[in-house]
Amino acid sequence: MSAPAQAPVIRSLLDTDLYKFTMWQALLHRHPQTQAEYRFVCRNTPAYPLSTLKAEVERELDALCALSLTDEELAYLRGLRFIKSDFIDFLRLFRFQRAFIEVSTEGDTLHIVARGPQVHVMGFEIPVLAIVNELYFRRLDTPAVRAEGQRRLDAKIATLQAFAQEAGRHRHPFELFDFGLRRRFSGDWQREVVRQLRDALPQHFKGSSNVKLARELGLVPIGTMAHEYLQTFQALGTVRLRDHQKAALEDWVQEYRGDLGIALTDVVGMDAFLADFDLYFAKLFDGLRHDSGDPVAWGEKALAHYAALRIDAHTKRLVFSDGLSVDKAIALYRHFADRVQLGFGIGTHLSNDLGLTPLNIVMKLTHANGQPVAKLSDSPGKTLCDDETFLAYLRQVFGVRAA
Repeated sequence: MSAPAQAPVIRSLLDTDLYKFTMWQALLHRHPQTQAEYRFVCRNTPAYPLSTLKAEVERELDALCALSLTDEELAYLRGLRFIKSDFIDFLRLFRFQRAFIEVSTEGDTLHIVARGPQVHVMGFEIPVLAIVNELYFRRLDTPAVRAEGQRRLDAKIATLQAFAQEAGRHRHPFELFDFGLRRRFSGDWQREVVRQLRDALPQHFKGSSNVKLARELGLVPIGTMAHEYLQTFQALGTVRLRDHQKAALEDWVQEYRGDLGIALTDVVGMDAFLADFDLYFAKLFDGLRHDSGDPVAWGEKALAHYAALRIDAHTKRLVFSDGLSVDKAIALYRHFADRVQLGFGIGTHLSNDLGLTPLNIVMKLTHANGQPVAKLSDSPGKTLCDDETFLAYLRQVFGVRAA
């Protein structure tokens, strides 16, 4: 007798990051005609070839494309004040289209490409990453691995509980968020981690980027924008490349009218971002998110920028989200906590710290409207673009040196 089939990895379209919905709504309203291509990449060497997962990934994508949002899930999204009624109408009809995503292999390498109208393919990113991760780690999952994960989680909770008294002496509170969906060990493990953090650290743990978990566990869903949103504006044709950041920020302001006010800074590097982040935007946005480069240097640049614009930094927030651990978050908090509001989005270190080496996987926007797009990251290894001519042009336009 064959073993019973396991339930699909993704069983709800809410099992994704909030910023997929927020970017989706903005692009649907303002640039619905955009065509896009997203590519899956593994940046490190896995314990066994990802190509061996191809058949399972295909089955998971078939299951994903059969899902739609339930009335209860739509009602939850409708209750978020920044989600518009016509977007809910769109989501009521939405299903992922299997024809827009392809899986192939080349030797040991697994290739996944989503290509089509951006408002129909952009949502594939997070489910694909969660699917590959969970399938990969199923073959490595043992009771001993789970026990080690629990031991490490217990140690993190103990560290944060011991830190609570010190945090109370600083001007601004220590606030922690779960950003771990895309590289989680499994869906059930992420849920268990978030539940334990919620119960053990109510004074510190403030939410999750995972909309499904936020709904189920009574947490605040957290997220604004990712790189793909700003990168899309590099290829719209109606905006000069030099002006794409300002155009993206302006569209965001018009879409959300004061909600979701944390801007991402590292699509062309912090210096080039701050050159565009003038008094108008600095007053309108609540703060900034760090996702590459030295976090202390980045934070100091942000504070100096606010000071130069004569903006009280105590009214703004810096959110750190680049490869954070609990210890790194605490160190950054100690450095900045008396000068600015803070937030810490911790991902893999919470959702996939069980003694096994996590996969460093991404699924990034590579083309829009047939043109390459790119991120000139402050961490060179995060740059993802195979068109060296476009990268050179982008660097020239923004005065960024090649790393």
